[in-house]
Amino acid sequence: MKFFSLFILLFLTMNCFSQQNERSWKDVNYGGDTMVYHNLDIYLPPHAQSDYPVIMVIYGSAWFGNSFKEMAMQTLGKPLLEAGFAVVTPNHRSSKDSVFPAQINDIKAAIRFVRANAAKFHFDTGFIGITGFSSGGHLAALAGTSGGVKDYTAGQVRQHIEGHVGSYCKFSSSVDAVVDWFGPTDVRVIDSYRRGAGHITPHSPEAILIGGPIKDNFDKCVLVNPITYVDANDPPFLILHGDKDPLVPICQSELLNTALSKAKVASQFVIVADGKHGPGVMVEKYYKVMVDFFKEQLIGSKN
Repeated sequence: MKFFSLFILLFLTMNCFSQQNERSWKDVNYGGDTMVYHNLDIYLPPHAQSDYPVIMVIYGSAWFGNSFKEMAMQTLGKPLLEAGFAVVTPNHRSSKDSVFPAQINDIKAAIRFVRANAAKFHFDTGFIGITGFSSGGHLAALAGTSGGVKDYTAGQVRQHIEGHVGSYCKFSSSVDAVVDWFGPTDVRVIDSYRRGAGHITPHSPEAILIGGPIKDNFDKCVLVNPITYVDANDPPFLILHGDKDPLVPICQSELLNTALSKAKVASQFVIVADGKHGPGVMVEKYYKVMVDFFKEQLIGSKN
């Protein structure tokens, strides 16, 4: 539970977005059920216009949390809302609720919900961006690289990446831009880069996510990895990572950036000197980098 406790500490030390936004909807269920982990919140900017470009923000929790959407708003969501984007913050199933691919199935369902309900919530679905930190960064990156992927086979394992969550399965779950804040990618090697750890770690967040030890489940690890699905059709990426991150080693973002660049996908990689797992990275300076990136991609999508 060390990883989970550190995420809670990060949450408590961030600046709180405590002011109630009158232009918001809370606990909207995107899964067509009554489960808390299928609720999302929607926030619109205060200035009135017919519709707004959308950014989906995914919280980090080492995949252990199923109801931390408020954390997503209080951190990455606030500067995006202030910049004029509609912000959508979904919950998703934790690794204790269900193993992978439940988590990406939920995020894709939330994206489809946004498209299907554009008129009701004043969304401009001509631009849907996605961002998240740590495990949320992993899911944001995976949503970006697996657009259009229904099923995928790695070795002896086949998984349904798109999923069947919710009532809007005919809508697209693709996104137009991705900002990945220090998200895990290749979980086959992540433990070997952590201090004092190795592939024998049986209860790491990654092992719990796939439902078994890393060393015995390399095929499942391939399916979890956003890099597996990279191709030239992927949307532009911005990746931010601290070079002193003790939980998600910077090699994870280096691997993703290399794969994107090799596929000729536009990718900006920001290495934060002395940045750790949130501290020094999730600060105003880099929030502005994120906002500027999404604005640039929005403008490009209109041309």
